[in-house]
Amino acid sequence: MMKDKFIENNAFDIVAELGSEHVQKRSIFIFIFLIFTSVNTFAQRFAYVDSDYILKYIPEYAAAQKQLDVLSAQWQKEIDTRFAEVEKLSLAYQADQVLLTEEMRKQREGEIKEKEDAVKEYQRLKFGFEGELFKQRGKLIKPIQDRVAKAIQTMADALQLDMVFDKNSEVTFLYANPRLDKSNDVVTRLGYKPGDLSKKKQ
Repeated sequence: MMKDKFIENNAFDIVAELGSEHVQKRSIFIFIFLIFTSVNTFAQRFAYVDSDYILKYIPEYAAAQKQLDVLSAQWQKEIDTRFAEVEKLSLAYQADQVLLTEEMRKQREGEIKEKEDAVKEYQRLKFGFEGELFKQRGKLIKPIQDRVAKAIQTMADALQLDMVFDKNSEVTFLYANPRLDKSNDVVTRLGYKPGDLSKKKQ
């Protein structure tokens, strides 16, 4: 309301010096009409969605995430166990170090380093960039993300939107008008009914 009042006041200032009262009123009307038309058009062409909110409605996403969590926990347990074995060897070596010859020390140190490097490589293969977890996530999650993206595109086309922002992306939202949130539209286009999410968790 304050923004609209500000625009209106500026419109009056611009035409204040026009010749006749008739011309002034006509100019004011046209100027304000054009401003508000452009503002409304701008607002209609932009919207945002909450991707996390949308994904909570998709059962396949929850199942895929659970599967990834199980794999992650399993691999992490193996890594922790292997690191514990390396730590055990290291402590034993430190206790025996004074009793060992130079050659024996180098041999033990080499064995410990070899085992430690093997664990780190295993960790990289499972959790590193383009590792097993990365590939599994792409295999399980990407098809779901593609479905959501397609639904957003369909919604944008139907509403003639120029841009749709994701509330959970790197874009900073200082303020977001709830009427511009089209998340429920996307949920509906995916074939689900927006409502109480607590029922989805049961």
